[in-house]
Amino acid sequence: MTLNKFAIKTCAVTALSLASMTAMTVTHALAPFEATYQFSYGNKKMGDATRKLSKVGNQWQYQFSSKIPVIGSATETSKFGFQNGSIVSSQYTRNTKILVHSDTVKMSFNPSQKNIKTSRKDTNRTLTWKSGVLDDLNAELQVREDLKKGGLKSSYWIADYKEVEARQFVKEGTEKVKAADGKTYDTVKVRLKHDRATKNTIFWLAPSLDYLPIKVTHQDDDQSYGLLLKTKK
Repeated sequence: MTLNKFAIKTCAVTALSLASMTAMTVTHALAPFEATYQFSYGNKKMGDATRKLSKVGNQWQYQFSSKIPVIGSATETSKFGFQNGSIVSSQYTRNTKILVHSDTVKMSFNPSQKNIKTSRKDTNRTLTWKSGVLDDLNAELQVREDLKKGGLKSSYWIADYKEVEARQFVKEGTEKVKAADGKTYDTVKVRLKHDRATKNTIFWLAPSLDYLPIKVTHQDDDQSYGLLLKTKK
């Protein structure tokens, strides 16, 4: 596998990331958890990916990490608040390492100043803050919370280091999916819409597990990637 392909694959893992949590009450729906997924490239099993949601004081932290032996690793961290069923973004970082090459993305959300400060390598940007704006990681938590409340929003403001963009998630019915642990789950199929017909991301979420993602696939031209649930605790 070339470095470029792994770099693209690492970004795809970000797109695939869907966070997990357990419903407790209407006013406090998030709960700490940890889940492990089997990560595949094409039809090959390449390694594992782990998601962990934790809380310190009033601040939540969600971390997604993946590793492909010998080739590289990636870690994303999102810090946010949670008020009345809505996520309030605070900070986001992504660190990737491909052999001897490293890359870091940082974002700081400043609602009082109506901006989002981002940085990557030697480039700094100031983006316009939007009410309810999310990052690549916690957006998936918000989608799950909205599904638990009965339906998805028409669109979601999601920030990356270059721009803030309105994205759409669309429900596409139900399917049974067999996870890596051998269990079969009833799931809700949700598609993340892209601006290219050759790019496709689909999530299969299990209502019985608080809409935990059982399976995720991402197709980008002739490259495909996937996540399949192994364990949850």
